Amino acid sequence: MSFQKQERIIVSDPPTIPGLTFRPFRGTADYPEMLAVIEASKAVDKEEWVTSLEDIERDYRYLRNCDPATDMIFAEIDGKVVGYGRTWWEDERKGDRVFSLFTNHDPDWRGVGIRRTVLRWLETRARAISDEHPTERVEWLQSWASEYEHDAVRLLQLEKYEIVRWEYEMVRNLAEDILPASLPEGIEIRPVADADGERIFAAAYEAFADHWGEADWFSEKNLARWREAPTYNPSLWKVAWDGDEIVGMVLNYVDERENETYARRRGYTETICVRKAWRGRGIAKALITASMKMHKANGMAETAHGVDTQNPTGALQLYEGLGYRSRRTFCTFRKPLRTGKS
Repeated sequence: MSFQKQERIIVSDPPTIPGLTFRPFRGTADYPEMLAVIEASKAVDKEEWVTSLEDIERDYRYLRNCDPATDMIFAEIDGKVVGYGRTWWEDERKGDRVFSLFTNHDPDWRGVGIRRTVLRWLETRARAISDEHPTERVEWLQSWASEYEHDAVRLLQLEKYEIVRWEYEMVRNLAEDILPASLPEGIEIRPVADADGERIFAAAYEAFADHWGEADWFSEKNLARWREAPTYNPSLWKVAWDGDEIVGMVLNYVDERENETYARRRGYTETICVRKAWRGRGIAKALITASMKMHKANGMAETAHGVDTQNPTGALQLYEGLGYRSRRTFCTFRKPLRTGKS
């Protein structure tokens, strides 16, 4: 199968639907089509997040190990995009290579075989990329879905993907009491500025070294992308220091567009981490408590973040002890691509 630039993509065993064709990415002109599919899916999939053309454009400028011209596929019915997908690869810090892939589809055209065709094409593309970049690492195909994305979950299970990880979206009602939590002697929270971003990301890179699936999330490229996003606001960050050493952090943010869209007042307590040498001393608890108090003082009614339910540091138990409760479950699905080669 050729992946050179072309007007049409020929797929294997497509469903018989009048007007159905498949094609590659056409550049920025596709962003409105992608956004339309995303927006059409939210109500059915019970998704509560906000994206815009600017968000898509920014994300695609910062893609890594992915060329949309060859690594994306679009499904059209009589010229209208009804679904699309993309694949890319990353080397995990613990040793495996993961080919991530996703499929977004208009709810009106689910269950008729289009999404399966897109998924299988992405798998074929991932194998081709694997051939182009030989490695001795074990290689996996990977995708994600929430408990409410029934169509995606059903397809992944039919295609022999297995759930390998669970993540909770957790929410904390700030009307409930926030109990005090102190930092250990010698540790203090100091205000930070944009100029501290590289040092903070370097500390996070070290702290997340043993996190499952971590693949250099805290790169200069990802920091540059976040700096362009409307949620970037270092004045909200809570960073703990031991002298001149960054020991832990909560990189808080508020998504004003999301709050307006869903008529809520939520602040996020994300990127919670403590470097290994300083763990077990209550630093994360104190940072999260300080973050909750700050969000409440800023008029937020709740805080939220995601958590790997199998995190070996006991993060889930910590968050539950601080009053966070699970609102939604996300699953990571994998199936083997290759077991390693020379």
